[in-house]
Amino acid sequence: MGCGSCGNNNGSHSPGCGNNGSCSTGSCNKLNVYNWLTDMVLPEDYKPFNIVEVRFKGSKKQFYKNVNNLELFTGDKVIVDSDIGYDVGEISLAGELVKLHLKKYGVEEDNSEMRNIRSIATEEQVKKYQEYKNKEQKTLEEARTIALQLRLKMKISDIEFQGDGKKVTFYYTSEGRVDFRELIRRYASSFKSRIQMLQVSYREEASRLGGIGSCGRELCCSTWLTDYKVVSMGAAKTQNLSINMLKLSGQCGRLKCCLNYELETYHEALNQFPNEKVRLKTESGLASLRKIDILKGTAWYCYEKSFDWIPVDIKRVNEIIALNKAGKTPATLSDTALGAEVAFKTLEYKDDLLGDTDLTRMDEKNKKSRGKGANTRSKKGGNRNTTNKNNGPRNDRPKRDDSKDKPADGSSPKPTNRKPNPNRKPNPNRKPNPNRKPKGEGKPADKKSSDNKKPDTKD
Repeated sequence: MGCGSCGNNNGSHSPGCGNNGSCSTGSCNKLNVYNWLTDMVLPEDYKPFNIVEVRFKGSKKQFYKNVNNLELFTGDKVIVDSDIGYDVGEISLAGELVKLHLKKYGVEEDNSEMRNIRSIATEEQVKKYQEYKNKEQKTLEEARTIALQLRLKMKISDIEFQGDGKKVTFYYTSEGRVDFRELIRRYASSFKSRIQMLQVSYREEASRLGGIGSCGRELCCSTWLTDYKVVSMGAAKTQNLSINMLKLSGQCGRLKCCLNYELETYHEALNQFPNEKVRLKTESGLASLRKIDILKGTAWYCYEKSFDWIPVDIKRVNEIIALNKAGKTPATLSDTALGAEVAFKTLEYKDDLLGDTDLTRMDEKNKKSRGKGANTRSKKGGNRNTTNKNNGPRNDRPKRDDSKDKPADGSSPKPTNRKPNPNRKPNPNRKPNPNRKPKGEGKPADKKSSDNKKPDTKD
């Protein structure tokens, strides 16, 4: 959720935070840090800390030295040193709180590789920087097209222009090593800038792009989470979650980082439950553990040669285990009469949707519906499935005498020769029979043709 100034829409997009980055909710920028030392007054002879934290596109942050002793506040646009030319960044943290961040990320104050801040950005520099930012989406589409043409097994997820446009950084993900020497040549000739390729992990890709998680909130990696710990499938099994990768995977395609948040609490709660090998001995028999519910503090036990699961409170389970160790045998698992928990489970009627599960419950309704349909169809014009007097054989018709057509020897009559249909068209899909002889082959010559042929005479 953002503050009220984020809702001021100018017609195409939100203008962003109108409070120069110091939003009370802290959700306008990624990985925001609330500086609770901003309003504190420093002593007169105390020098302010000359290292500030500068944020770039996405979750990228770096430390720079304020060698010119500029008066910097959170949200100010500044010009910083770069490999080629300069870059434009935004102040995300300044003051004494930067010391804690240096200690957190393991960066020394006198680091020689730390670059300097040149000056505060002017309006012309900010305008030029915004023009390059507007070209990023079009450049990203063109870069992906070139990578597809070269058939490289990589995914270009994001790009970032430098403040002066002399350098373009491409962020990509890939399963293995990619040879993009030809790709860099094509990019350099197309974009007329220095090209830098950076391979990022899938979690870092999700952190840069951002998004909404299945919980309805912004992704943890793009708002406050900075270190990515290893998440194993054992965390899901410990919390009794169903092994469904569609639900356990985050936007990055890996296991969700939030599976580790409550893992220690579940480990502490599991210590109260007994081991699966421990059986409870009662007068009704031995009961084995089948299922546990950590949140409710309930365990389900089942007697031998029985299929009924009986829920027992964890306090009662530990009490029975203590009695068994002392050599005592309780009557039942719960504090009820002998076998009452089984009878209650088997004889209790529950009025639910699965109460009427008879397989023949719809037969009577189907018979009635069939009868109604048959009557309506017979009124409209008859049905071949219903009995109709016109559909039966007619006894008043004279029977045909086939004895005249049969030959005297009792053999079946020969079929009469049929004339070919001149209007019939040949079937183009019909395959020729390889065993069939063509017409005119193997037949004697016509007598008329032989008679009309004149013998050769010699003069």
